[in-house]
Amino acid sequence: MDRLLEATARAERDHFWFHGFRRFVQPLLVEATEGVQAPRILDCGCGTGHNLKMLRQFGRAWGIDITWSGLAYARDGGERGIARASASCLPFPGGQFDLVTSFDVLYALEDEIEREALNEMYRVLRPGGQILINVAALKILTGNHSVLGGEVRRYSRSELAEHLARTGFEVRRITYTNFLLLPLVLSVRFAQRLSGHRESDIEITVPREPINAILAAVLAVEAQALKLTNMPAGSSLLALARKPL
Repeated sequence: MDRLLEATARAERDHFWFHGFRRFVQPLLVEATEGVQAPRILDCGCGTGHNLKMLRQFGRAWGIDITWSGLAYARDGGERGIARASASCLPFPGGQFDLVTSFDVLYALEDEIEREALNEMYRVLRPGGQILINVAALKILTGNHSVLGGEVRRYSRSELAEHLARTGFEVRRITYTNFLLLPLVLSVRFAQRLSGHRESDIEITVPREPINAILAAVLAVEAQALKLTNMPAGSSLLALARKPL
């Protein structure tokens, strides 16, 4: 996980995937915080703290992470509203937050811990509060990055919906993302499968220009399409759900 955080910290500013991710997420952040005065936001698994800067555009944001190295990156970047904690045991009273986010964390948790983490996120939300999560999708896309990221599972749309519903959430939207790049991802992961999976950070190494810019532009097109419809497949799943009133 420490090596993953080091590689992620290098990529978050420039890599096309992260540009696309932020474009996918921001409209849902607008929706989740609309009409809420001074939203209180908790990021479960804040890693290097980069996403806290994005979340702070929508409200007051705090973050927790289990890794010391992730928190060190965040503190070096000026973050102070962060603490070391597990998503499965959040150090907050119930009903404290308007929005809880968890980006690319749940897929690395064993089944029981994943269930506990979702229960904890539900507990700390106020009634009517919302959860926004991003997870790895489609088992067929398991590859070298799965080893680096410690993947336990890759979700299907129905699996993610079921996990949210069993926790008590009302699912508002679930969509695959990175659909337009799916042929590229499939070919890369198939080649990795033939050669044998091994830990590698090559997929979050920033590609050379103009390739990085072209791929970022492709995901920008998809982000516009996502405002109108859900994607039928993709390498990630993005979900917005609500705690009932």
